[in-house]
Amino acid sequence: MSQTCDICGKHPSSGNNVSHANNRTRRRFLPNLQRVKTVLPSGEVRYVRACTRCIRSGAVVKPAPRPVVAA
Repeated sequence: MSQTCDICGKHPSSGNNVSHANNRTRRRFLPNLQRVKTVLPSGEVRYVRACTRCIRSGAVVKPAPRPVVAA
């Protein structure tokens, strides 16, 4: 599964774990991706993997909630 945001393309970056003794080992910083239902520009509603920055900034348009029908 790809760790990439479908909206902005954010992907894992790399860096170092630094211990108290200043030993350095490589590590990965993963984006905070969420599976969220969105309305695409074509009007289609589907799930995408979006980073929380895109969700918070409004780049992901969520569909309107469906009305509840009482039986």
